[in-house]
Amino acid sequence: MEQKMRALGFRRYGPPEVLEPTEVPKPRPADDGVLIRVAAAGVNPADWRLRSGQLRLAVRLKMPFVPGSDVAGVVEAVGPAVTRLRPGDAVYAMLPNTAGGGYAEYAAVAERDVARVPPGLSLAQAAGVPLAALTALQALRDRANLRSGDRVLVNGASGGVGTFAVQIAAAMGGRVTGAASGRNAELVRSLGAKEVLDYAREDVLAGGERYDAVFDAANVLSFRAVRKALRPDGVFVTVNPVIGKLSPRWLARLRGGRRMESILVRPGGEDLETVGRWISGGLVKPVIDRSYGLAEAAEAQRYSAEGRARGKILLVVDEGLAEESVSGESRRSVRWEGQGPRVESLWEEA
Repeated sequence: MEQKMRALGFRRYGPPEVLEPTEVPKPRPADDGVLIRVAAAGVNPADWRLRSGQLRLAVRLKMPFVPGSDVAGVVEAVGPAVTRLRPGDAVYAMLPNTAGGGYAEYAAVAERDVARVPPGLSLAQAAGVPLAALTALQALRDRANLRSGDRVLVNGASGGVGTFAVQIAAAMGGRVTGAASGRNAELVRSLGAKEVLDYAREDVLAGGERYDAVFDAANVLSFRAVRKALRPDGVFVTVNPVIGKLSPRWLARLRGGRRMESILVRPGGEDLETVGRWISGGLVKPVIDRSYGLAEAAEAQRYSAEGRARGKILLVVDEGLAEESVSGESRRSVRWEGQGPRVESLWEEA
């Protein structure tokens, strides 16, 4: 008989209220996959854009659809071809945006997309890492080709992607300027920005500074505006996955080598291991704005859509498990550090 699990999803497009508790088939790991018992999931803009129907022309969803691309938890089972992970490992992963599945008790993921949680993080904190950190890493490393000593401007530096971008750029040796609202200036500076610009009070591109790379983590800047702030051969990278395709690279020859790139983040265990090493070394940390229970996903998505979050928003799926932290002695075990009771489910039994 097919096993079921509890999840939170939607059966039709609409406002946050269309999210509802549901039962869906419990996934099984593929031969090269793992089954993760989910402790917590991240909330990302793609989640509510899919729910509202903003992306319906580009993405066909099978209803009921369970959102969620960030998960952290413990390996429950592995496929026969899995060699790197085993049951009991504390792990985190990014699921493909259009596949979803994070707002649930279990998630099945390919082993290649999974990494062990670095020591010192709780599983709740780890859930705030995958999508945002991978977006920042792949934008700066693969699209901007950032090198040590490069000057980089991160726009939207206090958001989920932006907080990681500031830290990762600094870890790669970049000299970072962060653009954020004035209330977030100290946060951005504490993450490694040498200078912080208040976009509410000034045009962050009009100060005369020239950058090797401008990363727009907020998707509000245009290439026309950014060009004047780029050095020759500089690059503008945007999280808009489409706009970069409208500017072929050969046009850079007409712009003093200045080019525009889009980033469409891809899952990847090796990249998460890279981020994990920076976390272990104290160079990068997840910034968590607030956490909600899974049953409060509608409120979490509503808050995300307001665009005011400082860092990441989390959904706690299993309260007891989410508070567990990876032991410094071994990445293959989790240690209970919470003081409260274990909560196995966020739904009360009828």
